[in-house]
Amino acid sequence: MADSILQVTAGVLLRDRTVLVCQRPPGGHHPGKWEFPGGKREAGESLEACMHRELREELDIDAEVGRLLWRTQHQYPGRDRIALTFFLIPRYSGTLINRVFAAIGWVGIDDLSAVDLLDGDREFVAQLVAGTVRLA
Repeated sequence: MADSILQVTAGVLLRDRTVLVCQRPPGGHHPGKWEFPGGKREAGESLEACMHRELREELDIDAEVGRLLWRTQHQYPGRDRIALTFFLIPRYSGTLINRVFAAIGWVGIDDLSAVDLLDGDREFVAQLVAGTVRLA
Protein backbone atom coordinates (compact mmCIF):
# COMPACT_ATOMS: atom_id res chain seq x y z
CA MET A 1 0.00 0.00 0.00
CA ALA A 2 1.33 3.42 -0.93
CA ASP A 3 1.89 6.07 1.71
CA SER A 4 0.70 8.96 -0.41
CA ILE A 5 -2.26 11.13 0.54
CA LEU A 6 -4.99 11.70 -2.04
CA GLN A 7 -6.59 15.15 -2.03
CA VAL A 8 -10.37 14.80 -2.33
CA THR A 9 -13.11 17.44 -2.38
CA ALA A 10 -16.74 17.18 -1.30
CA GLY A 11 -19.46 19.69 -2.10
CA VAL A 12 -22.27 20.56 0.28
CA LEU A 13 -25.19 21.79 -1.82
CA LEU A 14 -27.79 23.43 0.39
CA ARG A 15 -31.51 23.82 -0.33
CA ASP A 16 -33.57 25.10 2.60
CA ARG A 17 -32.49 22.79 5.46
CA THR A 18 -31.55 19.90 3.17
CA VAL A 19 -28.29 18.87 1.53
CA LEU A 20 -27.65 16.81 -1.58
CA VAL A 21 -26.26 13.30 -1.09
CA CYS A 22 -25.36 10.81 -3.78
CA GLN A 23 -25.37 7.00 -3.73
CA ARG A 24 -22.33 5.20 -5.09
CA PRO A 25 -23.08 2.82 -7.96
CA PRO A 26 -22.68 -0.97 -7.78
CA GLY A 27 -19.40 -2.39 -8.99
CA GLY A 28 -17.03 0.27 -7.61
CA HIS A 29 -15.58 0.96 -4.18
CA HIS A 30 -18.17 1.15 -1.39
CA PRO A 31 -21.21 0.31 -3.56
CA GLY A 32 -24.51 1.59 -2.21
CA LYS A 33 -22.93 3.98 0.28
CA TRP A 34 -24.00 7.63 0.21
CA GLU A 35 -21.61 10.55 -0.07
CA PHE A 36 -21.36 14.21 -0.90
CA PRO A 37 -20.54 14.87 -4.57
CA GLY A 38 -16.91 15.54 -5.40
CA GLY A 39 -13.73 13.66 -6.13
CA LYS A 40 -9.98 13.49 -6.50
CA ARG A 41 -7.87 16.52 -7.28
CA GLU A 42 -5.85 16.27 -10.49
CA ALA A 43 -2.19 17.29 -10.71
CA GLY A 44 -1.75 21.06 -10.81
CA GLU A 45 -5.41 21.69 -9.93
CA SER A 46 -6.51 23.80 -6.96
CA LEU A 47 -9.02 22.26 -4.57
CA GLU A 48 -11.60 24.85 -5.66
CA ALA A 49 -11.03 24.04 -9.35
CA CYS A 50 -11.34 20.33 -8.53
CA MET A 51 -14.64 20.94 -6.75
CA HIS A 52 -16.01 22.94 -9.69
CA ARG A 53 -14.88 20.29 -12.23
CA GLU A 54 -16.27 17.36 -10.25
CA LEU A 55 -19.69 18.97 -9.90
CA ARG A 56 -19.74 19.65 -13.64
CA GLU A 57 -18.76 16.03 -14.41
CA GLU A 58 -21.02 14.33 -11.87
CA LEU A 59 -24.11 16.59 -11.82
CA ASP A 60 -23.83 18.79 -14.94
CA ILE A 61 -23.96 22.03 -12.95
CA ASP A 62 -21.85 25.19 -12.95
CA ALA A 63 -21.26 25.62 -9.23
CA GLU A 64 -20.10 28.55 -7.18
CA VAL A 65 -17.51 27.08 -4.82
CA GLY A 66 -17.98 28.79 -1.48
CA ARG A 67 -16.09 28.70 1.76
CA LEU A 68 -14.22 25.76 3.18
CA LEU A 69 -16.40 24.03 5.78
CA TRP A 70 -14.31 21.17 7.16
CA ARG A 71 -11.09 19.27 6.60
CA THR A 72 -10.31 15.77 7.76
CA GLN A 73 -8.24 12.73 6.84
CA HIS A 74 -9.43 9.17 6.55
CA GLN A 75 -7.94 5.83 5.63
CA TYR A 76 -10.04 3.06 4.12
CA PRO A 77 -8.58 -0.45 4.49
CA GLY A 78 -6.15 -1.26 1.68
CA ARG A 79 -6.36 2.25 0.19
CA ASP A 80 -4.28 5.42 0.25
CA ARG A 81 -5.07 7.90 3.01
CA ILE A 82 -7.34 10.70 1.80
CA ALA A 83 -7.34 14.35 2.81
CA LEU A 84 -10.97 15.34 2.46
CA THR A 85 -11.98 19.00 2.07
CA PHE A 86 -15.67 19.96 2.31
CA PHE A 87 -16.81 23.13 0.54
CA LEU A 88 -20.11 24.96 0.78
CA ILE A 89 -21.78 25.25 -2.63
CA PRO A 90 -24.09 28.24 -2.04
CA ARG A 91 -25.33 28.52 -5.64
CA TYR A 92 -25.21 26.76 -8.96
CA SER A 93 -26.66 27.18 -12.41
CA GLY A 94 -28.12 24.45 -14.55
CA THR A 95 -30.39 21.57 -13.70
CA LEU A 96 -29.01 18.73 -11.59
CA ILE A 97 -28.45 15.72 -13.85
CA ASN A 98 -27.22 12.51 -12.25
CA ARG A 99 -24.39 11.38 -14.52
CA VAL A 100 -22.56 8.82 -12.37
CA PHE A 101 -24.45 7.85 -9.22
CA ALA A 102 -26.97 5.09 -8.47
CA ALA A 103 -29.22 7.80 -7.00
CA ILE A 104 -29.17 11.36 -5.70
CA GLY A 105 -31.45 12.97 -3.14
CA TRP A 106 -32.01 15.86 -0.78
CA VAL A 107 -31.84 14.92 2.91
CA GLY A 108 -32.64 17.08 5.92
CA ILE A 109 -29.58 18.01 7.94
CA ASP A 110 -31.13 16.52 11.07
CA ASP A 111 -31.70 13.23 9.17
CA LEU A 112 -28.16 12.83 7.82
CA SER A 113 -27.00 10.69 10.74
CA ALA A 114 -29.45 7.96 9.65
CA VAL A 115 -28.06 7.83 6.09
CA ASP A 116 -25.58 5.04 5.23
CA LEU A 117 -22.73 7.46 4.47
CA LEU A 118 -19.12 6.71 3.69
CA ASP A 119 -17.03 6.49 6.85
CA GLY A 120 -14.90 9.45 5.67
CA ASP A 121 -17.98 11.71 5.70
CA ARG A 122 -19.25 10.77 9.16
CA GLU A 123 -17.06 13.15 11.20
CA PHE A 124 -18.20 16.10 9.08
CA VAL A 125 -21.87 15.06 9.37
CA ALA A 126 -21.57 14.73 13.16
CA GLN A 127 -20.18 18.28 13.35
CA LEU A 128 -22.88 19.57 10.98
CA VAL A 129 -25.73 17.94 12.94
CA ALA A 130 -24.24 19.20 16.24
CA GLY A 131 -24.08 22.75 14.87
CA THR A 132 -20.27 22.99 15.12
CA VAL A 133 -20.11 23.45 11.35
CA ARG A 134 -22.54 26.11 10.15
CA LEU A 135 -23.83 26.37 6.59
CA ALA A 136 -25.41 29.84 6.95
